[in-house]
Amino acid sequence: MACFGLLVDFELGDVFSQPRPGCQPDCPGRGTLELADATYRLDGIDAPAFDQICIDDHADSWTCGVEARDQLASLIGGRAVRCEDLGVDATTRKRHVGLCTVEGETTSLNQLLVRQGFALNFEPSAKGRFREDEAGAKDNRRGLWKGCFVAPQEFRAGRKDGALLGGSCRTDKDREIRAALFPEESAMPSGCSIKGKFAVRARVTGNVGIYHLQACRSYPAITKPDRWFCSEDDAQAAGFRKAYNCRANVHPRM
Repeated sequence: MACFGLLVDFELGDVFSQPRPGCQPDCPGRGTLELADATYRLDGIDAPAFDQICIDDHADSWTCGVEARDQLASLIGGRAVRCEDLGVDATTRKRHVGLCTVEGETTSLNQLLVRQGFALNFEPSAKGRFREDEAGAKDNRRGLWKGCFVAPQEFRAGRKDGALLGGSCRTDKDREIRAALFPEESAMPSGCSIKGKFAVRARVTGNVGIYHLQACRSYPAITKPDRWFCSEDDAQAAGFRKAYNCRANVHPRM
């Protein structure tokens, strides 16, 4: 649940969120912020999904998607956040695109995440704004760049042959690295019980895969999900549709 009071400046198109006492911002992952009833995807950047796996500089598997989410929460630090509303997200109309800044800061959260190495400059929406920040993070092996990873958009699409990025990628360990980045049996992130499977038949409806709730008859049979989602909104934003064998009006247990 988001812990924000919401004030909208209609003339400027900004959304201003003030954390209530004892509450923390809701950062569900993939560079998104939930401010009261509004969810914003940070414009111009590509951040890891909550369930993305990377390899760190010691060649160990690393839950970089969780780390990226935590870094975003740390940057906010319980302070107020202002988001310039740039319109409805093309991937899902339930979210908006925003350029968000923490109270007292002049640099946007969008840019800070790229600068710290936990997101990539994402074209065409970035229009080169964060290219230098990405280059600096890469050169100094900050965040994701200290290890080895595939671009978040490649992970979300399940492209196991995507380019390997980062300072710790070894060409002689290509097969082993890809097996670690796309494990056959990935652990369920805490509180994220929705299973996603890539499926060719989902393309009929313009999707990349199908998600299965605990209320779906197909749920127990999906023993090796390709993705894990924390909410149906997350699954739909990633291009997955609900399995047709799900019982209506039953929500997954978290």
